[in-house]
Order: sequence, then C-alpha cells, then structure tokens
Amino acid sequence: MQLSPLIISLQVACVATFITFFCGIAAARLVLKIKKGQNLLDVLFTLPLVLPPTVMGFFLLLVFGTNNPLGQLLATFGIKVVFSLGGAIIAAATVSFPLMYRTARGAFEQIDINTIYAARTLGASEQWIFWKLIVPLSGPGIIAGTILAFTRALGEFGATIMLAGNIPGKTQTMSVAIYTAVQAGNRQLAYQWVAIICTISLITILLMNYWSNYQKRRQQREVKL
Repeated sequence: MQLSPLIISLQVACVATFITFFCGIAAARLVLKIKKGQNLLDVLFTLPLVLPPTVMGFFLLLVFGTNNPLGQLLATFGIKVVFSLGGAIIAAATVSFPLMYRTARGAFEQIDINTIYAARTLGASEQWIFWKLIVPLSGPGIIAGTILAFTRALGEFGATIMLAGNIPGKTQTMSVAIYTAVQAGNRQLAYQWVAIICTISLITILLMNYWSNYQKRRQQREVKL
C-alpha cells in the first residue's frame, strides 16, 4: 500500500485548516460587525455546508477552469488550479470553511457584551478588543471549529474529485483512494484506507473532547479561587 494518499490528505487538510482558521474568524467578525446585509452574508458563508460537495466542486471548476476569466488570469502567471494539489486544497478549504465560520460566530455571540463595553470605556481599540479579549474568550469554540474543519477537510471527496481529479501521487487523497479501490474491486485496500481515516478522525475528536473538558475544569478552578 502506497502512503502517498495519506501524505497528500494530511497536507491538504493542514493547509486548508490554516486557511479556514483565519478566513472563518474574519468572516464571523464581519457578519457580527455589519448591520445591513448580515443575513445575506450568513447565507453565502453557510451555503457550502448544505450544498452537495459535487455541486461545490462544479462551481469551483467553473470559477478556476481555464475557460473562465479567473482561470485564464491565473494561467498567465503559471498557476494551475484544476487537477493540482492547490485545487485539492481549495476544494477542502471551501467545504470546511462553514464549520469554522459557524463555530467562531457562535463563540463570539456568547461573550458578555458588557465586557466589550467595559474595554471600550477604558479606551481600548477595536483591534485590541478583538484579538486580546474576544478571541481568547472564544478560545474553546475556536479550537472546536478548527478541529471540525480539519476532520472535514481530511475526508473531503466530492469537491476534490471534481476540481483536483484523481491523480495518484499528486491529487489522490485517502477518500479518493477509497473510491478508486472500491471501483477496482480491491476491498482489502479500501478497508485499510477506511481504517486509517477513521482512526485519525477518532483521535482528533478525542483530543477535542479532552481539551474541552480540560478548559471546563480550569474555569471551575479559577471560579473557586
């Protein structure tokens, strides 16, 4: 069994999670900050979560295809998205982004608004309030969103195969490798990849639960003190 699908999957999931971490936090802040168009933005940011991954892959293919303006512009700089590792990363980031956005927004909304008002009264800037106050207070929720985004990116299939294809050693992730093995009638190889991806996802979720419980115990100790 070649390990290239595992390596590619981890590369794609890590880079996609890095992208969705900052984009999800920025999107959550934007939606909560603006007054007009909030519902529209929320729908747009959440849409990849409810649409079938193949539909998202089709949209991405339309956007980044060489027959479209953006794809042609990128091609002039020698950047190829379709059937490339970058395409796999974009696909994984797109489908995992809503999980980070929704979780971060929920964490931000749970913060006591009086704490923010107090910081403003003391003369703190909005940037300081967000990065030094809101983000740390939302830490458990942001971490949970990051882990959920990672596991979603790790198991992405539909959008990936539409945009990045199934090129062994280049764009073939574990999910795509499972599909290929089943299509070829190689059930043993499919079982192996299923076991690996399930193990990674299980360990990730266990770590998330452990961190959540640790934070709760820490907060309880601080309250007692």
